[in-house]
Amino acid sequence: MSPLDTRVPALLLRLDRNPFHHGSLGAVRSLGRAGVAVHAFTESPGGPLARSRFLHRAHPFPAIPAADTAAVEQLLLRTADRIGRPAVLLPMDDAGALAVAALADRLREAYLLPRLPPGAAEQAADKARLARLCRELGLAHPRTLVPDSQEAVTAAVRELGLPLIGKWSRPWRLPKDAGLRSAVVLTSADQARRLYGASARAGSRLLLQRRLPGGRDADWFFHGCFGAGGTPLYTGTGRKELAWPVRAGATAVGSWRENPQVAEAARRLAAHLGYHGILDLDFRRDARTGAYHLLDVNPRPGAQFRLFTDPSGLDVVRALHLDLTGRPVPAARPVPGRTFVAEHYGVPAVLSAPSRGAAVLRGRRLETAWFAADDPAPFAAMAGGWTARAARKGWDRLFPAPAPRRVPQALTPSPQRNRARESGEPRCTTW
Repeated sequence: MSPLDTRVPALLLRLDRNPFHHGSLGAVRSLGRAGVAVHAFTESPGGPLARSRFLHRAHPFPAIPAADTAAVEQLLLRTADRIGRPAVLLPMDDAGALAVAALADRLREAYLLPRLPPGAAEQAADKARLARLCRELGLAHPRTLVPDSQEAVTAAVRELGLPLIGKWSRPWRLPKDAGLRSAVVLTSADQARRLYGASARAGSRLLLQRRLPGGRDADWFFHGCFGAGGTPLYTGTGRKELAWPVRAGATAVGSWRENPQVAEAARRLAAHLGYHGILDLDFRRDARTGAYHLLDVNPRPGAQFRLFTDPSGLDVVRALHLDLTGRPVPAARPVPGRTFVAEHYGVPAVLSAPSRGAAVLRGRRLETAWFAADDPAPFAAMAGGWTARAARKGWDRLFPAPAPRRVPQALTPSPQRNRARESGEPRCTTW
């Protein structure tokens, strides 16, 4: 007998078109295997998500801008009519999560939703507000400046040192045709000034952030489901073993590792926000101080959430369904050492670092993003689509060679930084 209330269906929402979103497939499989009727918006009938045997019904992917909340509301209400009974609504990207949070009061008759305090989701997702929040809570966070002019950009570069990180405060607002990425490594003041010049197209403010040195075992993540008031229901901490692109990309291989410092920081944040629902957090350890810096917060499941699956099959998505349907969430039984591999990233990542890849994967209990013996069609669809994409874009463009290792400039205060302070040169807002 399923521990979940199988009378209650679920709807997955994404507003960012991405046929290779393995987190959505993980959610379909997790709930579908438990007997829940899962609905989802899919890009095409032949795509990986639509091919899953655990998907109850595919709905046409919405061609609406995420910022148009009225259109999102109408889409969800029409879909609720087609489903025919209240469903758990599960956003799978930031744009969807923020739209649902803004529309929660209007959607409650049609969907089962977490009860978030007003503004909690946006406060977590907005990179500028997150910097302030970390300062208020005393959580480690890379020094972040928000320039308001080209002169302030120059001053920020001088103060932070190079290389540094440029990121947009609200990346879910980036237009698809803007040619902008949510975060980039900047190696010169000219690059930073050019990026600042794109602010009007980006739809949010540019943040310049001190770049913490990475390296092996530096990157960590936290996935958790929280009940009303920020009460932890199911949580896990993991380490990014391999990324693609190397040292700067998404998790290609990750492992379940207990990390009390990361878990405590995440719980403090959730409790402060009174957060209800699923959170995905990224951390980087500063080798010089040992502190784990909170880099990003996402108010939805992370793509590798199935890493944190206990022997009963419980994960953060099932925990949320249990919570919203009034059922107790069982105590978790952690499986440290369990490993997650996203095949479309993992293969090139392992090939780029074969000795590291072999050491990470040897003898591990694996959870693969795409392949499943009881649901093979999505893997075949992904492999075919990924190969066709590589042919269209060129293999080198899809799988860029790792960047040559650079020796970064000092990230500590410099004589130039002190001269800037003394001369009264333009400064930035700082958090």
